[in-house]
Amino acid sequence: MSSSSDTRITPFRIDVPQADLDDLRDRLARTRWGSEIPGTGWSRGVPVGYLKELAGYWAERFDWREAEAELNGYPQFTTEVDGQNVHFVHLRSDAPTAVPLLLIHDWPCSIVQFADVIAQMAADFHVVVTSTPGTGFSGPLGEAGWTTGRIAGAFVELMDRLGYRRYGVQGTGGGAWIAAEMGRQAPQRVLGVHLNGLVTFPSGDPAEFEGLTEAEQERLARLERFREDQMGFNAIQSTRPHTLAHGLTDSPVGQAAWIAEKFKEWTDPAAELPQDAVGLDRLLTNISIYWFTGTAGSSANLYYESGHDASAWAPKPRGTVPTGVAVALPTDVAIRRFAERDHHITHWSELPRGGNFLALEQPQDYIADVRTFFASLDT
Repeated sequence: MSSSSDTRITPFRIDVPQADLDDLRDRLARTRWGSEIPGTGWSRGVPVGYLKELAGYWAERFDWREAEAELNGYPQFTTEVDGQNVHFVHLRSDAPTAVPLLLIHDWPCSIVQFADVIAQMAADFHVVVTSTPGTGFSGPLGEAGWTTGRIAGAFVELMDRLGYRRYGVQGTGGGAWIAAEMGRQAPQRVLGVHLNGLVTFPSGDPAEFEGLTEAEQERLARLERFREDQMGFNAIQSTRPHTLAHGLTDSPVGQAAWIAEKFKEWTDPAAELPQDAVGLDRLLTNISIYWFTGTAGSSANLYYESGHDASAWAPKPRGTVPTGVAVALPTDVAIRRFAERDHHITHWSELPRGGNFLALEQPQDYIADVRTFFASLDT
């Protein structure tokens, strides 16, 4: 990739103007509520009753300044890579044997995804948490073309600027695609890749389905249900992200609904509501970052790029970097034989609890699995 000539790294603090907080509360108070078919629950999207309660808490009880101060407790920076502003947290460890580790969030999350694990992980790692280009404080985008491959290249450049010649990468969901791509682009730099929320697809060879366990067959059925009934967000974001963004950027309730739906569907089903899985303040901190930065549209851009990038779905050489996969049994769709076709799997764990946002849902299980994987490598 071609990197910007300006390689400066600039300290950054989150400081949302009070006028923006006042505007948010005013908009929430003036929400024009829609109707819904009685008795449909979550089957057709976010229920209006749930959304009214969420908006009421956001307006009257949620303390953005407290959330802002917590995030500002971590050293944050920005730098320009390939013409795009990139925001990241960088917390160095005191441990002499610490391994640099880049953490990559999923959509529709942000650095908040790792808020409960950064400090603990710094006991073993030099922790770098990126905001994906176009999302949160790495947005909005300045131009089109920010594909998975380009983002991966930007993150390789970022780690190089930080002076890390050998490092690990951890990615969740969409972040897992970026993490794996970093391993392909820079195998001499990336010592290991740890993934959760990994999506694996069959190749179409009937032989791949022979001997699947009952649990693997359920995961395959889960993937099919997702493709048939839960892909509306993908269809819109991969075709008309700007049209969607007009509504989400103007309406905080619209933005909240768009994100809360994914937290409902992608977290452990044992949690009745999104906040039961990740906590109400964490959920609203994440939603607030999207709202205050106005990045509903630019964060959706990666789906558009993936949908229009022929190379995104073209066959790729099998990854050579050691790869660990954590599977959350209640929600994940990853099947090991499919994963081994594409990645050099050296670690595979199946966790009894959690969902896609594992670092928020089950932070201790997440930390333990990441530590175990990287401890198994020759670092």
